[in-house]
Amino acid sequence: MLPDQSPAPASASTKKQVTRRTVLSAVPAAMLMTAAACGGSSSGSSIDSEKSHSGPVTLTYGLWDDTQLPAMKKIIDEFEKANPKIHIRPAVTPWDSYWTKLQTAATGGSAPDVFWMTLAYFQLYASNKILMPLTKPVQDAKIDMSQYEPAITKGYTWGKDIYALPKDIDSIALWYNKKLFAEAGLRAPDSSWGWSDLLNAAKRLTKGNVHGIAAQLSDQQSYYNTIPQNDGWVISGDGKKSGYDMPAAIEGLQFWTDMINKYQVSPTLQQMTDTDPQQMFGSGKLGMYYGGSWESIAFKAIPYALDNIDVVPMPQGKTRKTVSNGLGNVIFAKTKYPREAWKFVSFLGSRRAAEIQAETGAVIPATKGTQETWVKSTPQFHLQTFVDEFQYNYSFPVSVNTPVWRDYATKTLADAWTGKRPTAEVAKDIAKQMNGALAKEPSRPA
Repeated sequence: MLPDQSPAPASASTKKQVTRRTVLSAVPAAMLMTAAACGGSSSGSSIDSEKSHSGPVTLTYGLWDDTQLPAMKKIIDEFEKANPKIHIRPAVTPWDSYWTKLQTAATGGSAPDVFWMTLAYFQLYASNKILMPLTKPVQDAKIDMSQYEPAITKGYTWGKDIYALPKDIDSIALWYNKKLFAEAGLRAPDSSWGWSDLLNAAKRLTKGNVHGIAAQLSDQQSYYNTIPQNDGWVISGDGKKSGYDMPAAIEGLQFWTDMINKYQVSPTLQQMTDTDPQQMFGSGKLGMYYGGSWESIAFKAIPYALDNIDVVPMPQGKTRKTVSNGLGNVIFAKTKYPREAWKFVSFLGSRRAAEIQAETGAVIPATKGTQETWVKSTPQFHLQTFVDEFQYNYSFPVSVNTPVWRDYATKTLADAWTGKRPTAEVAKDIAKQMNGALAKEPSRPA
């Protein structure tokens, strides 16, 4: 049996520093094991062996983002026209309760037929047979998996099996305020910038109630980029060891804590808890902001941001690196309608569905060749920056028990962000806890 996944509660100072893609609540493995015991598909199963239902079928589609609902409904409409006997009922659950609700539903055998999956939870759900393996139907349908961005395709593979068709992908870049840069007499940042250039600009931009940059306590938007840029790593390639106690990783963390505690060019953790950094940046209170591709749609809706901000590649450290996360569409292993669910998922993974997503500007499709449409959706920003970052990307760091050690890291790093303890001491504390959690994980399948 897997260890208990329940993490210590996140403190008030860490909860607001979490992006919409982060995961700070965990699924108890014992509950998922209960669901797995009730039955599940093996990797050798074939959807072709399942009978189609002669009458109309309604599939439930679980998702969490209202901003993407218009695109999802358009995709559903096209699918239903081509498959009149299959009706799709979207079930939108807010992010804060999505995983709790999914946990309960999976345990009771009533999870949505098809639902969104994120990398942080994928291995836990796949290893407990909550998800239907898709290797055989992908092969039978002759779907070319190379059409998707490899960081996401690899992320949704467990052992030799594929468990999701990639839906979208993201990357991180440097948003900056053109107006504030001009007022400070600074040239716009560009791809030649390194860490020292960023720090120098942040110092000149910090004045009055304006800070040069936000040193966010958000792994995906901060240290999951600077650690690998410094030739460090969060988790080893085999998933057995933490890299937090490596000198390179400690320096990647120190880059951010120094912004607050040494150079004072960033708001404090408490200030960023009271007011979200995205809001600060969108209202002209920050000169620079490490942000995700998904935030373009939010900035587009803010008149001040639309007129005064743009985006460029992240400054490079010893090397160029950016972390990429992304969603996949999965099938519940106990769905009553596996053939119909597969038809829907295969359409969700099609080029046409990717194009519909791209047109809305909400997310970058994981399908290559459709991303230009997303770039053109908001011509006011140089969104090609995010797509160009893919050549330097790596898949979001995960293991089976990701939430256990990831939540602990976020919570514990608050000590370093507030200057309560030295960054190196905190990093070594995290590595010790993380190595203990990884040692209890099941071996990855060959």
